[in-house]
Amino acid sequence: MKARTRTLIAATLVLGIASGPAVAAHAADAARTPAPVAAASAGPVRAAGVDAPLFSTPPDAAALERAIAGLGADHPEATAALVRVGGTSGSWKGSSGVADIRSGRAAIEDARFRAGSVTKAFTAAVVLQLAAEHRLDLDRPVQEYLPGLLPGGPGGFEPVSVRQLLNYTSGLRSADGPGDDFADEYAHRFDVVDPRALIANAAAKGPGSRPGEKQHYSNIHYTVLGVLIEKVTGTTYEKAVSQRILKPLGLRDTSFPARTQTRIPGPHNHGYQAVPQPGGGSSLVDVTEWNSSSNWAAGDLISTTADLERFTVALFGGKVVPRPQLEEMFTVPDVQDAETGGHAVQTAGLKEFRLPGGRVVYGKTGGRFGYNTVIGGSRDLSRTLVYSVNSTDAKGRDMNKVAMGIVGAAFAG
Repeated sequence: MKARTRTLIAATLVLGIASGPAVAAHAADAARTPAPVAAASAGPVRAAGVDAPLFSTPPDAAALERAIAGLGADHPEATAALVRVGGTSGSWKGSSGVADIRSGRAAIEDARFRAGSVTKAFTAAVVLQLAAEHRLDLDRPVQEYLPGLLPGGPGGFEPVSVRQLLNYTSGLRSADGPGDDFADEYAHRFDVVDPRALIANAAAKGPGSRPGEKQHYSNIHYTVLGVLIEKVTGTTYEKAVSQRILKPLGLRDTSFPARTQTRIPGPHNHGYQAVPQPGGGSSLVDVTEWNSSSNWAAGDLISTTADLERFTVALFGGKVVPRPQLEEMFTVPDVQDAETGGHAVQTAGLKEFRLPGGRVVYGKTGGRFGYNTVIGGSRDLSRTLVYSVNSTDAKGRDMNKVAMGIVGAAFAG
């Protein structure tokens, strides 16, 4: 596929996540850039029972290699990238960059990383499992399950259904954070945050819109769903996801950090944030250690590309959520997006992406400082994509060019 077409695909798919500036400097002995390490499959494999797969040619290995070439301490966008492209049409995997800018060691291909909002796909899957088991009703107000959490009355909340939390149409406003820029967030990076305190903060603002009226993507919906999971299952959110998804799928390198945990367990590549300097240019601040309790059921998962690929294939294949309930993850509500004014694109735990030529894929992006993550693919599993990019502005509004190149190459053909 032509480079222009790959760029159009990437622009369609890559999600910018907001952020801001900060402080500190990286060591002067920053680093050589290892060449990409890659492996490609022999060719397409025909999916049983599928006459016309959405993707029928193998991944463009050369384009994928170019997309992750040259990463390291001196790259303007990312210090490392880990990529897995799979599906019945063929597979490719590769890594590039450095594990840390001080030593210049090559990026660890099976490294663990912060997956950010990819967590929401796991949370949604558990809620939909509980619905399939008739332990909760998607059309029932969450206030009936969690009395007092979203108070009604004058200026208060109308009944908000579980489904409206799943697809971000509840009308809840976002909870306040420590500040609007990186410096504020970095100063509070070790704070321990109670999810119920976040919900109380958001609820005190009152509804931003009526339930079911508009779609507003924010973490607070999934924070409430995390509390709901705990109420219905009688266990912690973390244990519920582990027992229902992680253990059955054998996701041994996937975990949720303890409430006070700041480190990534096991082998991992360091994450960095580029910070503008007064005299011009920027320096890299190591943001690997961070307390993620404020993200909880909306964004504190730690995983690997291999585990997330296994999860994506099992999820899309109907092995995590029963197929009747799985349709919620591929259904966009017929409402307006509150941010863009266009039509909604978020589903229950995933997002719909429309490619040039009319093809549709589904996926989930995640952004934590130092780490951008994507899972996704076509419903027929002819093409899947998982990546972790150690972006130096992972929560910035602009598209990460490395991620854009990966997405464009992965969904070409």
